[in-house]
Amino acid sequence: MRKIFLLPGIAAMLCCGQPAQKASLVVDEKFAGKIGFYDAAGKCLSEVKVGIHPHEMVLSADGRLLYVTDNGVVWMTEQGDGENTVSIIDVPNHKNLGTIDLGSNRRPHGIDIDPVTGNLLVTTEKPSGLLLVDPRTRTILKRYDVKGEAPHMVLLGPDRRWAFVSNTNTGSLAAVDLQTSEVTLIPTGPRPQGTTFSPDKKTIYVTNAGGASITVVDVAARKRVADISTGQGPVRLAVTPDGSTLIYALQLGNAVGFADVKTGKEVAQIPLPGQPVSLTLSADRKHAYCSVQAQDKIFEISIADRRIVRVIDTPKRAGPDPVYPIR
Repeated sequence: MRKIFLLPGIAAMLCCGQPAQKASLVVDEKFAGKIGFYDAAGKCLSEVKVGIHPHEMVLSADGRLLYVTDNGVVWMTEQGDGENTVSIIDVPNHKNLGTIDLGSNRRPHGIDIDPVTGNLLVTTEKPSGLLLVDPRTRTILKRYDVKGEAPHMVLLGPDRRWAFVSNTNTGSLAAVDLQTSEVTLIPTGPRPQGTTFSPDKKTIYVTNAGGASITVVDVAARKRVADISTGQGPVRLAVTPDGSTLIYALQLGNAVGFADVKTGKEVAQIPLPGQPVSLTLSADRKHAYCSVQAQDKIFEISIADRRIVRVIDTPKRAGPDPVYPIR
């Protein structure tokens, strides 16, 4: 058994074995090419093998299936062809049910799901594009030109007609009409990556990983309306349920940042011992999970108290990326 890592007053949990109880969290273990299932105490119950270097994942509306993009490389700046599959995971039984073959569309990255049809939206880096995928038949229904390079994350709009894709290498958010294939390019800051909606779905916030800001986009008008100042290198973000505060991972700043939406300014940072690569919220929206993949650690942060309350150690060379609560 591995040694437990502890900070004063902070518990750290680890160890992967066979499923012993219901999992509360799924962890994308990017380095290991696995999905880890963890209980509420932070103990790893089991790991399921997926493709090489998975990056993002999304749960089905009923929470029974998890779709994982098998990207194939660790960093998007790498030149390799990577992989071309999306893995399908049975969540209750912790099993891999197979893959969706994306053919010549390689290095899938961002993923979202239509809650009504169950279809998937998947971005690919080689070539740059957006795919509409039917996971039941495991077929590609349509491919969209995003009018930019290195599409990263994708969000399906509240009307289910528009999808929003961050084009990292060309500094834009592509608004893609899924019915007509029309694309509106919305300028952002340098190297846009993470995206999230405001609680009312009227606004999209976009992190600019190559700078120190978050771009604010009006969803209905499909226009950039403001920028919020941050620390260096924001990559992933979330918003509090009341819409007042953004929480984000500062990859170049080795910290988690907090920004006031109304004033458009950063109000706090929590230092981390390494570069964070992800940020997601707990089911009750009271805590944030932020992974430092190079150290195999997940930091759980109290949003109200703005402090680290727990550190979860994942298995050696797991390389944790996004963390999601499951039912």
